[in-house]
Amino acid sequence: MPKNTTTTDTTARKKQRRSAAIAASVAVAAILLGTVSYTATRPEARTDTADQQQADTTEAKDELTDKLVKLARRDAKDPLAQGRADAPVVLIEYADFKCGYCGKFARDTEPDLVKKYVDDGTLRIEWRNFPIFGADSQSAARAAWAAGQQGRFWQFHKAAYAEGAKEKGFGADRLDALAREAGVDDLDKFRQDSGGKAAHAAVKQDSDEAYALGATSTPSFLINGQPIAGAQPEAAFEQAIEAAKAESAKSESAKSGGGGK
Repeated sequence: MPKNTTTTDTTARKKQRRSAAIAASVAVAAILLGTVSYTATRPEARTDTADQQQADTTEAKDELTDKLVKLARRDAKDPLAQGRADAPVVLIEYADFKCGYCGKFARDTEPDLVKKYVDDGTLRIEWRNFPIFGADSQSAARAAWAAGQQGRFWQFHKAAYAEGAKEKGFGADRLDALAREAGVDDLDKFRQDSGGKAAHAAVKQDSDEAYALGATSTPSFLINGQPIAGAQPEAAFEQAIEAAKAESAKSESAKSGGGGK
């Protein structure tokens, strides 16, 4: 009995440590800011428990990354995405059309990533509406979604993020003008869709997802589950994409038996 009790206690302590590590890792807001710590500050760990604590933390981190990877929808019919649905790397962007840094990314970085990685099948970009700057942000998000229903989301995205566009606001007339610029054919449908329940629900779904992650600013990104906060230099995105591509290739090789035992 003493042996069984000790085993039970050890297992219970291990589960408690692992649960604590998972709970800490779920503070994704800190992850998105690049300051995550998967273990709470504590006194120096005893040498006989440090290895186990590190193993628990690593396992919790891996579980969290898996959850974030699964946020990629990979819907081939998603009008707010570009790139192959089965691309090895998925970049999810949470952004607001009134966000200046989102515009900077859209103008200065994203086009190069599309040319370098989307066009060759490496990368898929999935947009999430995350309007955090008030009513205009909400209207622009729903209008972008409505443009997507006519296959013109990315054209609307480009027009809305053009230099100086956000300073003109996103009132009804301005949204109509952006829709025309984007090549939206049926403006009546565009207006109806923009104000409809489906648009509100779609934007809310995206926003709820971002808030659940702990995101509080735009733009925020996930690249195969790995967070990047803000409009970082292009090299930061390229490095993350290359690393995710290599990891995906390694994983596929292991699945097919190429990784050995």
